[in-house]
Amino acid sequence: MPNPNRGSCGFQSNEFEQEYERPSKSQLKREMDALQKLGGELVDQPRDRVKRVPMPEDVRDAILECQKIKNHEGRRRQMQYVGKKMRSLTEEEVATIQRTIDSWKGSSKAETALMHSLERRRDLLLTDENALTVLLTDYPELDAQQMRTLIRNARKEQAENKPPKAYREIFQILKQCAHQAALDAKAAADAASGDDDEEDDA
Repeated sequence: MPNPNRGSCGFQSNEFEQEYERPSKSQLKREMDALQKLGGELVDQPRDRVKRVPMPEDVRDAILECQKIKNHEGRRRQMQYVGKKMRSLTEEEVATIQRTIDSWKGSSKAETALMHSLERRRDLLLTDENALTVLLTDYPELDAQQMRTLIRNARKEQAENKPPKAYREIFQILKQCAHQAALDAKAAADAASGDDDEEDDA
């Protein structure tokens, strides 16, 4: 005889499935922490940069307000509010913000690498006589006489332990050269892209 109580214990089998599909408390905690951290990264950025990030206005306002608070406790409370506002974002909005921050980090790494490269080239100019010849070949618009004078002065500064005025000026010149080269490369790439578009139209 079938048991009349079988299957009548107050829940359906699919209720178990729904329970298992829900994220665990630890998973929710990780997601909340990640959003809080993302909000913190935005708070640490310059205001002009934050204003350009695609996000809802109320979230941006909370972040900009947090940047203005200097009081430790007040800032802590506002950071909690920023975290709360971050949790109101859709997955797509969070992904867009994350991509923006990642792009900043990528550009910052590239800039740091460039600065190190320019510093190495400057040091080489002071120690290797051929380095100036190579530099003038790369950037023929440079004033050779001015560069020789700056290199001589920078060596003198180091020998006499004087403030590195010429040393810094060499770096600024190298930085300007690199910046101009990047602009020229971009202009050439844009021109080539324009030519390709014209060919496609033809």
